[in-house]
Amino acid sequence: MSQPTPPHGTATTLPPPLANGSSPPAPPTAQRRPRRTRLSSIRTGLIAGVVALTVVVIFIVQNPHAVSISFLGAHLRLSLAVALLLAAIAGALLTAALGTARITQLRRIMRRNRSKPAAG
Repeated sequence: MSQPTPPHGTATTLPPPLANGSSPPAPPTAQRRPRRTRLSSIRTGLIAGVVALTVVVIFIVQNPHAVSISFLGAHLRLSLAVALLLAAIAGALLTAALGTARITQLRRIMRRNRSKPAAG
């Protein structure tokens, strides 16, 4: 007896039977990855923070040149690296504030829609 062949262009996921007529052994099941714990997430974040801090310190050490900055009538003279770092921090705070305002707005809309009775 010959095994029927699948139509052209289709693939089977079952292996062919063995010569003695028995079915092949089941494939080993994939081992599950261990769950991430809160401690491992903290450790990963701490390592990323130390790497980022190291990069920032190297940047500050390599850019000690003083620059003059004028903004809204204020005149400052400080290190280029510190000025760029302060600008980056200000940008991050502005982004976080706008993101928080948008999330608050969306939560308020969801709460308002949840309290309305469903039209039916």
